[in-house]
Formats: sequence, C-alpha cells, structure tokens
Amino acid sequence: MSDETQQKLVTVAACVLVDADGLVLLAKRPEGRPLAGLWEFPGGKVDAGETPEAALVRELREELGIEVAEEDLTPLTFVSHGYPAFHLLMPIYRCGRWRGEVAGLEGQELAWVRPDGLGGYAMPPADEPLKESLGALLERRH
Repeated sequence: MSDETQQKLVTVAACVLVDADGLVLLAKRPEGRPLAGLWEFPGGKVDAGETPEAALVRELREELGIEVAEEDLTPLTFVSHGYPAFHLLMPIYRCGRWRGEVAGLEGQELAWVRPDGLGGYAMPPADEPLKESLGALLERRH
C-alpha cells in the first residue's frame, strides 16, 4: 500500500456495561462532536502507551463517574471499520461489575437497553453490525 492510500489507524476501546437485569448501556454522542446524536457504547481513544483496558478504566471514570477494575473487563469482540478520514480498530469489552452510580458527566444522554432492542437506536457505522450480534455474544460469554 502506498503512502497516499494509507489511512491513519485510530484505536478506540469500548465497553458493553451489563447490569443485573441484562440491560446494556448506550450513550448518545452530544451535539458539536463528530457523529452527534448517534448512540454508542461508552469508551474512547486509546492514548499512546496505554492499553485498551487502562483506556476504558480512565474513560469510564471521566464519562460516567464509575470505577472499573481492569480484571472486570472481559474481551467480547472487536470492530475494524474504514471511515473516510481514518481506520477504526475497536476492541470491545464486557463489564458487569463497577463501583458508583452511572451518570452522564459530559452531558450525554444515557439509556439502558435490552440487547435485542438495539435496532431502535441509530449508531455509528462501525457499531451497526453489533445490533444483530451482541445478544448472542453476551450469551456465549456469560
């Protein structure tokens, strides 16, 4: 691949938080951000020198005000998706244990959703395939 066709690779870690009732948390991207108004799983960019697990611990604290231990993050799946400006690599983890109350600390709207109800939420293109597969993935990893 020549330099002209190479895209910047961006690694973003995401977390499927699962509550005691089997509901998963979605966060709505706030206005003024890319893909504003779309629903996604919480998480964020993995900084240089940071592991995806450490990035999630940091992001979940900053975005939702909860404390998650790295050992409570279980690899679930990953997404590899090409956007026009970059290529996204997104490891996705499952987490069913955290400390604190989930709150949208960045002004984002939150929703607890049944995995089979994800079809009713508009999501970024990279997340779309998860609407169909998440329920089965969670059952296999339960």
